[in-house]
Amino acid sequence: MASTDLSFKIAAAEEEFEQIHRLNYKTFVKEIPQHEVNSQERLVDPFHQENTYCIALHRGKLMGMLACRDKRPFSIDRKLADLDSYLPPYSSICEIRLLAVEKEVRGTRVLLGLMSLLFEHCQKKGYDLAVISGTVRQLKLYNHLGFKPFGPLVGTAAASYQPMYMTREQMSQKLIELFKAFQSKDGRRDSVNFLPGPVKLRREVQEALGRPPRSHRSEEFLAVMARIKEQLAQWLKVHYVQILLGSGTLANDVVGAYLRTALGQKKGLVLSNGEFGNRLLDQARRAGLNFEDYSIPWGKGFDYEDIEKQLSKGEGSIQWLWAVHLETSTGVLNDLPRLKALCHRQHIPLAVDCVSSIGAVPVDLSGVYLATGVSGKALCSYPGLSFVFYNQALEGGRLPRYMDLGLYQQSEGVPFTQSSNLIYALEQALHYAAERELCINQRQGEWLRAKLQELGFQVLALPEDAAPNILTLVLPREVPSLECGELLEEEGYVLSYRSAYLFQRNWVQICLMGEYEPEQIYAFPEMLAECMKKCGLRKGK
Repeated sequence: MASTDLSFKIAAAEEEFEQIHRLNYKTFVKEIPQHEVNSQERLVDPFHQENTYCIALHRGKLMGMLACRDKRPFSIDRKLADLDSYLPPYSSICEIRLLAVEKEVRGTRVLLGLMSLLFEHCQKKGYDLAVISGTVRQLKLYNHLGFKPFGPLVGTAAASYQPMYMTREQMSQKLIELFKAFQSKDGRRDSVNFLPGPVKLRREVQEALGRPPRSHRSEEFLAVMARIKEQLAQWLKVHYVQILLGSGTLANDVVGAYLRTALGQKKGLVLSNGEFGNRLLDQARRAGLNFEDYSIPWGKGFDYEDIEKQLSKGEGSIQWLWAVHLETSTGVLNDLPRLKALCHRQHIPLAVDCVSSIGAVPVDLSGVYLATGVSGKALCSYPGLSFVFYNQALEGGRLPRYMDLGLYQQSEGVPFTQSSNLIYALEQALHYAAERELCINQRQGEWLRAKLQELGFQVLALPEDAAPNILTLVLPREVPSLECGELLEEEGYVLSYRSAYLFQRNWVQICLMGEYEPEQIYAFPEMLAECMKKCGLRKGK
């Protein structure tokens, strides 16, 4: 069973709960004789309504589960008097129950994934201690997972249990150990992708790309294109979207060309606080725009009051604004709602590069004049398609045909040859992108930032300016970023460090653009610390 076919989640659907009841019966009636046999072959836990179930699915089939609850009395309270007297100090406690894994997947990453999801849930809820009644048949497993026994055995002669506990710190450390062991098992290693793109793709997206090509004039293809455009427009709260066969650079060149043709020589302001803001400056120059350069040091957030002063000085001095939303190079998330508000007050159009932000953070493009995005990065599809979003009909006929959005609008969005393969893959990816919980990568990013800073790493962007999913690290001079990045790749982590702007500054960058197993995140800080230590030792020699 391929790991890409496994998914881990908190149970929510009725069909998932029904499978939970049946695995509960299979494990705790048939395998461990704790409950009475019944003809329905299903067992509903008495605490079912209070349980949070972490589950592992293989193409919709339940392969493993565990339950967590925090309402006292716990089931173990009823088996062991004065439970707290056995436990270390804690602030918030939960009980883990009903750990069950189908026999055919025991020894695989199912258990690791369940424990990782449990750890994420405990982090979210603030639990710092967990207790469990471990069946004596599996004490070796529970010890391997890091649980510590306490008190006497409880239960019956047929179903005896050992009370055990685990602190949050112990769980975190054990996950790192288990992850490393899993990575090195049988000499196999699946790389963890911390790149801004291309990102790890779901199997379904890869299969969609491999479908037989279709004519861009066929009814089937035009229907798919229309669905994608409608979905993007609704999701991002924008009136129009055109899909171009090309990268985000092409989309931004189209924006520059429209600013030139629509606004002529009216003066604008281009903001930059990183590599991609600098690229907008270059594209503005190449488009022949009349503009002022508003640049600040990389890694800093903008002073929006000062920007508004620049916009309002002299009547009609600045008549448009162009900026990057998520500055990928530094991890700074510029304040799009605030930029929209100040442009609205000054009655000037706003153009914005959303190449890295769409799919990574909430994006609302209502009221924006022009914006750009791409199919890769946080949308988790293949690179090769770019988007231009806008909220007003744009005049056509004045630009090269390939860049003429008016021509796209007149041709159902397909005036020229398109790649049906890339479009089908994008449609499949959007099924997941719209449903993806952006808060997951945000929580993982916040945990990662806190852990890295605890270990002494310097994160470039301050928390108040930072995107939740991008961490640019400033390495000490004695640790070459190129060597550190190469060592991390050997350990199974692929991240950004080869780009010229990173290499020149001795920076490395972690981007959480895709989907990750929690243990991949939790194991990284210690792995990075080990690689940096090796780099320092090598340089010392």
